[in-house]
Formats: sequence, structure tokens, C-alpha cells
Amino acid sequence: MTDADVDGAHIASLLITFFYQEMPELIRGGHLYLAVPPLYRITQGAKTLYARDDAHRMELMETEFNGRGKVEIGRFKGLGEMMPAQLKETTMDPGKRTLLKVAIDEVDFEGTREAVDNLMGTKADARFRFIQERAVFADNLDI
Repeated sequence: MTDADVDGAHIASLLITFFYQEMPELIRGGHLYLAVPPLYRITQGAKTLYARDDAHRMELMETEFNGRGKVEIGRFKGLGEMMPAQLKETTMDPGKRTLLKVAIDEVDFEGTREAVDNLMGTKADARFRFIQERAVFADNLDI
């Protein structure tokens, strides 16, 4: 379980890399999961729902909240900002939580190993080459 923002995603990728390199049998056995905490809390009156990301927030706004009454949207900065009851309800309760199962592509195991080594290894030139070969660059950025 990591924060729901990009920093949390980075930490999750580091953790997955650790398990992939040091304990791949945990993954192969189907025993590694990511718990997905919410990024937003949306409240209107007594109704409170949680959204995983921006797209889920927009979906909930369109489907669950009517135009009557003020809708308050709070963004969690991290797991430490959540009250224990909120964390239990959204991320720990087996009946309500979202878990993502981590799996290894056994068909292209060597390709996966090469990608992990290039992206997470100590050779910056391999990482740079991997990104350059696969990046899609946008034209006309207004920065």
C-alpha cells in the first residue's frame, strides 16, 4: 500500500521491482497485490464517496451526486493524512477495498527481465536508450 499520487506510484514500482528481483516466486504464486487507496473524498450532505483518481472522481460526480447542494472534494496528500477509520473503510476492508494483482508475463519473461533491468538498473545509459526508443513526443507544447 502506497500513497495514491505519483510519488506513491514510484514507491510501488520500486517495491514491485524488489519483489520481482528478490522473490519472484511470490509473484508467480499470485501472492503479491497492491492495495489501492483513494485520492479523493467527495461529500454532499451525509453522502461520502471515495475516488481512486481524477477519472473516477469525474465519473462519481456525474453518476452519484446531483446538482442540489454543495459538493465538497478533498484530495488526500497521502496515507498519513487519512483517519484510521477512513483507511480501514477504503483500503483495508476486504468487502470494499480495491486490490491489484501483480503478475509476471511468463510468455516474454526475458523481455520483462530486460525491461526491468534497463529501467531500474544502475546503468543510466540503458535507461536513457530504453526511454528514447519508446517515448512518444508531443509537438507544440505550450510550456
